[in-house]
Amino acid sequence: MSLPAITSFVARAVATAGGAGYSPVAPGTCGTVVAVPLAWACRGFDTWLFAIVVVAVTLVGIAAAHRADQVWGTHDSGRVVIDEVAGYLVTVALVDRASWWVLGVGFVVFRALDILKPPPVRWIDENVPGGAGVVLDDVAAGVMGAAIMVGLGESGAFEALARLV
Repeated sequence: MSLPAITSFVARAVATAGGAGYSPVAPGTCGTVVAVPLAWACRGFDTWLFAIVVVAVTLVGIAAAHRADQVWGTHDSGRVVIDEVAGYLVTVALVDRASWWVLGVGFVVFRALDILKPPPVRWIDENVPGGAGVVLDDVAAGVMGAAIMVGLGESGAFEALARLV
């Protein structure tokens, strides 16, 4: 197998989050689902170490999204879901990743922001080219999501949810 063929294969595997992006129904949601156990697996990481993971996923995701779109002849193909992985990881970066309830709330918060694309998320999506535009709009949604998650945590909402269940 040639080097370009190998890099194309790896880029598509990463861009689709191990194939989740090939889902015929809600590939973005499937990509976010992939991120939940990854966040949980990093539950013991200090914030700085988790930030390194998030930055690595983001940078590798930008390169993989760019290359995969080149291979497919698309821009921001629905099959590319590594952006959802990066955005979700940003959303849950500052909260208790050991709690499945918190991770579930983060899932809902991030998906809502990713779908609604409030400013500046939509601007990034429409104006930043290449793999950076594909991934960074979701990272921006993740920053907004992180602010919401911190607010929910500070308000005691997560503890109240845990008591209800």
